[in-house]
Amino acid sequence: MVATEVSRMKMTEVSKMDIMYKTQLMGELKSLLLATDGSQYSEGAIKEALLLAKSCGIKLTLLYVNGLSGGYESGGMTFVEHIDSKLTKYFDDIRELAAEENVELDIVIRRTDDTFEGIIEESYEKRSDVIIMGRRGMTGLKRMLMGSVTAKIIAYAPCKVLVVPKDSEVKGERVMLATDGSSFSASAEKEAINMAKRCPQVKSLTVLSVAQSDTRLPEAQDIVARVKTAAGIAGVKAVTVTGVGNPYEFIVNKAKELDINVILMGTHGRTGINRLLMGSVAERVVALSHCSVLVIKESLQ
Repeated sequence: MVATEVSRMKMTEVSKMDIMYKTQLMGELKSLLLATDGSQYSEGAIKEALLLAKSCGIKLTLLYVNGLSGGYESGGMTFVEHIDSKLTKYFDDIRELAAEENVELDIVIRRTDDTFEGIIEESYEKRSDVIIMGRRGMTGLKRMLMGSVTAKIIAYAPCKVLVVPKDSEVKGERVMLATDGSSFSASAEKEAINMAKRCPQVKSLTVLSVAQSDTRLPEAQDIVARVKTAAGIAGVKAVTVTGVGNPYEFIVNKAKELDINVILMGTHGRTGINRLLMGSVAERVVALSHCSVLVIKESLQ
């Protein structure tokens, strides 16, 4: 139940904060939050975060949630006064990487009974445009959909969420938009076109839509044609792909086949884990994709 994940009081506080804070959907990013657990599985996320911060010329905040084990499992919220030498070296190494890329870096250390709450609260405090986090390998759907922190962040984040597998190649040259043409995909469609237009490193934009039956294939073809036209008006060339099958499997397989670097997808607003357990395609793609996935909320429009 959602009430066990975030107390009713906290949810009320989040709603009040949301009135004052709407994350930036389009244009220049201003605030990036990198959530890391200090493990090797955050390596890809660190590289992506530094690249994005460098490209946008903005400060990067690294949030380390202390006391983690087994992939974001931790244990009231306090600032940690003492850190061991291993963790000190970990931070020093990241500072060195940031300095090499001329990226300004802030490091925040927290301990929390519920890690995802700590990340969400930090994103509000920093007014983050994007939360960047790693993923623990190809762990499959069961782990992803049964309450992992990544799934909860996607469910409750007030902003975009970029999930990066450990060995994901950091390029951003080949971008793929996966859309079903619904209002939940509208923000992702705009973001994909805008990203391809404003980012010189993006070399190609693929627009994909999946039909679950042959009779619905014309609908998928109409969807990608509409987005391709919108991209063309913005001066962006897009390649379209359609097919019939299970949406998340088709998206994951096609992204691997085309050697895509980043998948953009829309998803429902902050509807909670119950929604995720009912079968959101975005969360399944996040769990299984070989590359980074940028999840964009419909409610951010």
